[in-house]
Amino acid sequence: MTDLPRENVQSYPRPPVLEPVPQRIIIRLGGVIAADTTRALRVLETHHAPTFYLPPDDIYATLHPVQGSSFCEWKGVARYFDVLAGSVTAPRAAWAYTTPTVGFAAIAGYVAFYAAQMDEVWVGDLRVIPQPGNFYGGWVTPNLDGQIKGAPGTQHW
Repeated sequence: MTDLPRENVQSYPRPPVLEPVPQRIIIRLGGVIAADTTRALRVLETHHAPTFYLPPDDIYATLHPVQGSSFCEWKGVARYFDVLAGSVTAPRAAWAYTTPTVGFAAIAGYVAFYAAQMDEVWVGDLRVIPQPGNFYGGWVTPNLDGQIKGAPGTQHW
């Protein structure tokens, strides 16, 4: 079993930081493995569950670009994708920063997934719980403590 250290999301930094993930990440959708990597990176930001970014070479699902984008003051402009795996299409279920800001250059082209739209997401041996709400894409694991932004009433934090 993967033993993740206790972490309190309230002690994560702002501005956020980027760090490598030593655990294996597996994402399943449509009854198949959509992604499998040991080379993920994660972003840690105050009151957020970590957001995991996977290298494109380790993504087996098909990603179809969709219209629209969003802007993060720290990372830049994100573009979105429908995710196709097995016989399932998860709409706008992933995003990436093609040309992120200098501080987040390492995630250029890496892809993050909304756990709520996948069948299963794993960090090591721990199944991920989607971050509350439908805007943030963090992954909640049992080792996290503190109040996580995203649920109704927390948008103003």
